[in-house]
Parts: sequence; structure tokens; C-alpha cells
Amino acid sequence: MITIDTNIVVRYLIKDDAIQAKLAIELFKNNRCFILKTVILETVWVLSSKHGYGLARDVIVSRIQHLLKLPAVDIEDLNSIILALHWYGLGMDFADALHLASSLQTEQFVTFDKRMVNKANAININQVVSLLEVKDN
Repeated sequence: MITIDTNIVVRYLIKDDAIQAKLAIELFKNNRCFILKTVILETVWVLSSKHGYGLARDVIVSRIQHLLKLPAVDIEDLNSIILALHWYGLGMDFADALHLASSLQTEQFVTFDKRMVNKANAININQVVSLLEVKDN
């Protein structure tokens, strides 16, 4: 098994460089591949960022789902990735969604990010997400 970097995943998904895309396709076709969840995180950022490809959320979800279904690919913490991708599709930031999905074995997730708490509550995730804030005396 070999571990794949973000740039290989992006070339495979985007195919904007014909030579590198062909190499990436052959790599996935001829090897058992392992993709870290940090690579998925970075891939979503590259695909969504205005500094990257600026793809729409639904396009990104579809392409990552395709990647997850490749027969010779294993994904680190696949269940968290699937859940985070679902929440991302519902409008949550992917990094926030991945943090929350990865934290489900704990009692709660605490953050200073009020938008994250509001979005988590709006999509009704199955984790307590709490805002850490200064209490008035």
C-alpha cells in the first residue's frame, strides 16, 4: 500500500494537466492506495478556494464521493470523512465538519467560533458543540 499526497488526488479529480492526470489515474488503477484525512481536508480546500479551483460545494462533494468509492483506495477515518462530507454538503465548513466528526467519541466540542456552533446547531449534528465565552459577573 502507498500513501497518496494531495497533489496526486487533485490531478486525478481535476485532470487539468494531462500528463500528471494520466500518471495519477495509473497510480490509482495499479496500486492499493491510502489517503490520509488531512489530504482530504487539503483537497477540499484546494477545490473550493478562490486561490485554488473555486468549485461549487455540490461538485466537490460529488468528486470526493467518487474518490471514496475507488476500489483500491483506503481512507483514514472513513466514517468521519463521510459524515464531514455530508455536513459540508449541508453548508458547514469542511474543516469544522471534520473536526466535529472526528470528535464524536468525546462528550462535547468547545470552540470560540460562534458561526461553527450556530451551523452545527442548525444542521442538528449528533455532538454537543459549545461556545467558550466570557461570562458576565
